[in-house]
Amino acid sequence: MNPYEFVETHRDAFLDELKEFLRIPSISTLSEHKPDIRRAADWLRQHFEQIGLTRTEIIESAGNPFVYAEWLGAGPDAPTVLVYGHYDVQPADDPDGQWKTDPFEPVVKDGSLYARGATDDKGQTFTQMKAVHGLLAAGQMPVNIKFIIEGEEESGSDHIHGFVRENPDLLKTDAVIVSDTSILSLDQPSIVTGLRGMTYLEIEVQGPDHDLHSGMYGGVVQNPAQALVHILAAMHDDQGHILVPGFYDRVRVLSDAERTELAKVPFSLERLKDETGLDTPWGEPEYQMHERLGIRPTLEINGLVSGWTGEGAKTVLPAKALAKVSCRLVPDQDPKEIESLVRQYVTSITPPAITSTVRRLHDGMWAVVDPDSPYMRAAVRAYEFGFGAPPVFMREGGSIPIVGTFQKVLDAPVILMGFGLPDDNLHAPNEKFSLECFYRGMKTAIKFYQEVGAL
Repeated sequence: MNPYEFVETHRDAFLDELKEFLRIPSISTLSEHKPDIRRAADWLRQHFEQIGLTRTEIIESAGNPFVYAEWLGAGPDAPTVLVYGHYDVQPADDPDGQWKTDPFEPVVKDGSLYARGATDDKGQTFTQMKAVHGLLAAGQMPVNIKFIIEGEEESGSDHIHGFVRENPDLLKTDAVIVSDTSILSLDQPSIVTGLRGMTYLEIEVQGPDHDLHSGMYGGVVQNPAQALVHILAAMHDDQGHILVPGFYDRVRVLSDAERTELAKVPFSLERLKDETGLDTPWGEPEYQMHERLGIRPTLEINGLVSGWTGEGAKTVLPAKALAKVSCRLVPDQDPKEIESLVRQYVTSITPPAITSTVRRLHDGMWAVVDPDSPYMRAAVRAYEFGFGAPPVFMREGGSIPIVGTFQKVLDAPVILMGFGLPDDNLHAPNEKFSLECFYRGMKTAIKFYQEVGAL
């Protein structure tokens, strides 16, 4: 039985295993889920052992553990591929009742598997694992394979960068595969060649030393919530341009030829409406929507907290207010420089009666990958085999901070081999993973390893 026949005949079993993995609520941003993080890591290590990898271990860190696994049976002359993924997931809080099913009880509906982590990133990581399973079961694994799976990607990847820098020999490889992105559609696969970086900040403002009665002090004491709204409103003009001085200074200007190439993958109004329910785009009018999503930086408000938010009325003048803000960054912006620029700007526009504090929660570098490496060409052939059409290249607006570290430390090409779809609801209620993407993804990954083995 060849590897394609193996994964085809084991579809149902693989789906049941993925459901088992998804039932573990391994939320890295919430400390009460530490035991679930450990359960997910244990589950992964055991599964790597079951499918035939010869070295499997949990590696402790100052944060959540890594899961490392390898099979080096192809020999020293064969290429080595390192697969990266993450087993932690986003929170699944649902105050408005938007989840249609239990986020940690996977459900198949209309050809998709619904659960938190279904596509980001348990399902995509599992797709790579089962492709390797098929090759090992068939006795046809043509490359040496390594896996490094972390448990902190959704909370900033605080410790994996140091781990990679300290263990270059352990992770030594000819190419790195990251399956944590999306393709355009089932009929049109795509490969991401660029990711934005990130600076994630908290902006907190303080006024009086305790909450006050708004009737007794309103009009005399400046309201911190109002001050914070003023500060945040001053971050953009009416067209979406960021007003932080110096924010755009290092943004790499793309050539007309590069912009023409990116325009081959447009972002249509129809797609915007399908994915968001909106039919009016917003942002820098001198750039097309696909450029605003991939090659332009952003500054977004991710959360606001202040005063009374419970049921009914409470006439309070809050003592403080807090906003969570993320900046998506592009070549050649530096995350720490952007943090400094935002901090200086916030300080400069903070009203006199208010104290402001800017805290960095995490950051990460942008990344651009080589579209012409032999490994990328192998990936192109693999997608055409698995999805029936050659992939197009595109930039993505999201961030995977470890990609830049892999490039720098391991000096190996990174292939962003995604199997998700644009409407998979990453980080949102009703996250899903298309079963067709799962099945075609295994086929694509098998073909990739075969192509790399033949290089």
